Amino acid sequence: MQSVSSPIMATPTRAIPPRRTQEQRSAETRARLLDATIECVVRHGYAGTTTPRVAEMAGVTRGAQVHHFGSKSELVIAALQHLAAKRAAAVVGRVGDLTTAKDPIGTVLEILWEIHQGPMFIATVELWVAGRTDPVLRREVAKFESIVVSNLTAAVGQLVPEDVNKPMIDFLYTAMDALRGILISSFVDSDPRRARHRWERAAADLRRLVDPIFGSG
Repeated sequence: MQSVSSPIMATPTRAIPPRRTQEQRSAETRARLLDATIECVVRHGYAGTTTPRVAEMAGVTRGAQVHHFGSKSELVIAALQHLAAKRAAAVVGRVGDLTTAKDPIGTVLEILWEIHQGPMFIATVELWVAGRTDPVLRREVAKFESIVVSNLTAAVGQLVPEDVNKPMIDFLYTAMDALRGILISSFVDSDPRRARHRWERAAADLRRLVDPIFGSG
């Protein structure tokens, strides 16, 4: 009886991921430093943010940090740009909800609440306060804050009829001012839920002012 030889099983080969280029590694290091800077500002405040602390949080050497950002000022200003881009993306990601909203005013108020939550807003407030006594930082904060707010007002303005565009923009600014005041005061509140309750009360008052204009309710 003739034996049948077993077929030779090919050893599977694993694909070797392509090596990262120097530009890719540099970009990744830079992004880690910027994210760590924002995290450091949130955890330790602007005064407690130092370049050695940021390098440690980013998991990079001091030499790598100095290579990308030679001073705290350079690092923080770059982090501001990074933060502004993230905040703008958060705005754009939510404004699309208005196109299908049955209650546009309620949706705008909820979007405002959501984009002002979390570490991004805390870092922003820290930099606002630090900019009060730092002229260079103040100019940069004002510049990037303007970009974020302009993205929000432009996106919302495109989704409402032209005859109510200005009232809607005015409403946005007023609502945003009220919300920011509530959130800043909540930083020292022992009950974190109170800010949401205060915002719901303020939002109800704002609605009573604008519902006749926009015909919602």
